[in-house]
Amino acid sequence: MSRFLNDPDDAVTEMLEGFLLAHPELERHGSSRVVTTATPPAGRVAIVTGGGSGHKPAFIGYLGEGMFDAVVCGDVFASPPVGSVLEAIRTVNTGQGVLLLLGNYSGDVMNFEMAADMARDEGIEVEMAVATDDLGAGSNVRPDQRRGVSGQFLIWKTVGAAARQGASLTELKQLAQDVNAATRTMGVSLNGCTLPGSTKPTFSIEEGQMEIGVGHHGERGRSTEPLVPVDDIVNRLVEEINQELQLGQGDRAAVVINGLGGTPMLELYVAYRRVALLLRERGVSLDVNFVGEYFTALGMHGFSITLMKLDDRTFDLLNEPARTPHFTQTKPQN
Repeated sequence: MSRFLNDPDDAVTEMLEGFLLAHPELERHGSSRVVTTATPPAGRVAIVTGGGSGHKPAFIGYLGEGMFDAVVCGDVFASPPVGSVLEAIRTVNTGQGVLLLLGNYSGDVMNFEMAADMARDEGIEVEMAVATDDLGAGSNVRPDQRRGVSGQFLIWKTVGAAARQGASLTELKQLAQDVNAATRTMGVSLNGCTLPGSTKPTFSIEEGQMEIGVGHHGERGRSTEPLVPVDDIVNRLVEEINQELQLGQGDRAAVVINGLGGTPMLELYVAYRRVALLLRERGVSLDVNFVGEYFTALGMHGFSITLMKLDDRTFDLLNEPARTPHFTQTKPQN
């Protein structure tokens, strides 16, 4: 696959250099891939995340007011090393503790846990919350083993807002777990993705076919099926999600229609239209919506639907102001 790159091996390094030139309000620490906000999180818990590159705008696109204090960047779809995670914890800790937010991928969990243990040995309070919202790829396992995908955006937004309000480390970890329990995601794609330096996609399907339940690392989903109109796709995904969330008359919801990197906004809004109509038919109030690219998979032509059951607390937190390179919110929805 042709790409606009120099040496593919330098893609992440050069991306990071370009990102920091475009956003000089952020800081890189030494030669590492640890990026932080310029202002330390004095007097409150610091929020740290990280993971493999290739998911832009996640994760570094959400550094700033109301969201992350530090992000650790790995190679494409690869976990950042333990030493970099530990450096991030040390850099943003101001005495109130550090919460690590991450998706349920074995390399990330292992490296972040090791870094957390090392930081605790240094006297730093560290907790970790792991997202498991994906009902697609890898979902034929116990719920606690499911992966974290675009539903993480809702965790990042709520926890980041609550940290700015002064919530304790224990409270923030519980909030992340509560949001995760109230959130589910399903995705669909027309193709896999091709990693820099590779000549083949992670998977290929014939024209007129679709992959249901794809992962955000270009993994195959649960089934390859004939492509049907998007209303039918949305009906299917929402039904599977709602088998777990049980949204019904009088409930309130947030939705994320997330492009996977190669899907036009026109198509994402067509999908959102059907989600909104379905929820209205069921008596569910769609109080918060996000439509766009929040957690991509390089250039996959696909999208995911995330639904979250809201309460007053999470509704308010999702509407708190935020200002980051790729997400800004200044006034409440609804």
